Amino acid sequence: MKALTIISIVAAALVALTGPAAAQVQLVSDQDREFVNKAATGGLAEVELGRIAAQRAARPSVRSFGERMVTDHGRGNAELATLARSKGIEVPTALEPSQQAMRDRLSGLSGNDFDRDYMSEMVRDHTEDIALFERAAETSTDPDLKAWATRSLPMLREHLALARQVNSEVVLGPVPAPAALPAAAIIPWCQGAYAPAAGTNFGSCAAR
Repeated sequence: MKALTIISIVAAALVALTGPAAAQVQLVSDQDREFVNKAATGGLAEVELGRIAAQRAARPSVRSFGERMVTDHGRGNAELATLARSKGIEVPTALEPSQQAMRDRLSGLSGNDFDRDYMSEMVRDHTEDIALFERAAETSTDPDLKAWATRSLPMLREHLALARQVNSEVVLGPVPAPAALPAAAIIPWCQGAYAPAAGTNFGSCAAR
């Protein structure tokens, strides 16, 4: 009888210790878990593609944009990983197949071709990111994830505005240099009349 009592006490203690952590994991909704997964893989893709842009882009503005993606999304990825771990959510560490395909395709491009495809992808990607984060900021049932999504939105909107600006430059291409004007023909003025000949106004006049 005494042994059963001890077992019951130990079991109750284990439940008390593990209960809050288990409850915390269970309280994270499937929708919030999906948000974490999409935000994490999206951030990884931004960093991966940004590194490629810093190496393969033709325009300084595209290289600068890529470097900023590495910095900003790298910081965001670290914040999300810490937050997710505190809630018992495992964060993805690999790209999704479609993201891997995009990385592989861009890795095979360079110069203007890379600039065009990369910036087009950045406009599309950040448009989707903003929609994802806005939805989480409005509907997430986890206060911490909701707050993180809300804090991240200004950065994402700034990225989208910059991506559109750089993409416009890429689409329009470099401003063509003005065409060179033909050299003006020199027709000397000799003794009250124009005398067609090369040279200065005086050097081509016949001596008298």
